[in-house]
Amino acid sequence: MKRHLRDAAIQLAVASAAVVLALAVGGVMIIAHGHNPFSVYATLFSESLGNPMSLGQILFKTTTLVFTGVAAAFAFRAGMFNIGGEGQLYLGAFVCAMAGLWLPAGTPGVVAVPILVLAAFLGGALAAVPPAILKATRGTHEVINTMMMNFILMAVVNYFLNRVNVETTVHTRPILASGRLPLLSSGVEAMRGSDGNASLLLAVIACAAAWYLFARTRTGYELRAVGFSPRAAEYGGVSVPRAMVLSLVVSGGLAGLGGINTVMGSQGYFEEGFAPGMGYLGIAVALLARNHPIGVIPAAFLFALLSEGGQVINQFVPKEMGEILQAIVIIFVVVGARLLQVALQQRRSAHA
Repeated sequence: MKRHLRDAAIQLAVASAAVVLALAVGGVMIIAHGHNPFSVYATLFSESLGNPMSLGQILFKTTTLVFTGVAAAFAFRAGMFNIGGEGQLYLGAFVCAMAGLWLPAGTPGVVAVPILVLAAFLGGALAAVPPAILKATRGTHEVINTMMMNFILMAVVNYFLNRVNVETTVHTRPILASGRLPLLSSGVEAMRGSDGNASLLLAVIACAAAWYLFARTRTGYELRAVGFSPRAAEYGGVSVPRAMVLSLVVSGGLAGLGGINTVMGSQGYFEEGFAPGMGYLGIAVALLARNHPIGVIPAAFLFALLSEGGQVINQFVPKEMGEILQAIVIIFVVVGARLLQVALQQRRSAHA
């Protein structure tokens, strides 16, 4: 237990240091634009977090990133690299919207909501099936397969989008009213005008479920064993191909759930190109969280804050500053993790 707590503390320190260093580098860039970095950062945090409508938008972006982040982390914990979150999110949202159009208008919410959530999960899971099978049976690398599937899935979805009953050429008709999730503004009037909605709670539940599976179940133990060493896991009686397929398919399902944030929450319909880059950014979220399902939540919030904050400080620096800070955080996390790994190896060698 003490070792786990110590490792968690070290990983938290690495992630925190990466964020601080990224802000420091960003401060240098702000100075280069002729502004005081402390004043600019104060504006970023105060106007983003102090304004309820801006906070609602941050929580909206956080929700999608939590789903795609925990999806990437789930696969990483099992030693798999799911780079297909973008396409899995897209197909999951589309299947969710189609289910919302096919259900009878009188379907009660207690029936409609679970069905639509399940549809989103199954859509994302389906998107991950081909790469999972190819990995398990042919040994083809999942990075290439999942990345290529992104382009295929988005093209296929857009093809069918133009052939279903649509309002315009870019989005479907609204789903049935009972399948909608309430906006956060329905409980906090000051958030009116923002897109944050109750799917945030489902995102938190998904993270808790992933943590429980890895920490408390035999299946989670087997997945972690495969992630550490497939050969050793196989020697211990674990079916490595089964674990590979399971990890990628569940990861895809979690990414697909990100679609409910838009389809069931903010807009109530599927829209072409509704969340560009969120699948890829989820990988960065998982890296910052060190692949811990619970750590994904604050990591997603930070990236959402930087994204929304870039709009707030546009009066001082280019709005791309938020994206630049995100990229710098990723670089420092990767470098810090590598330095930590080297330091631990040297320490073990010294005590051997």
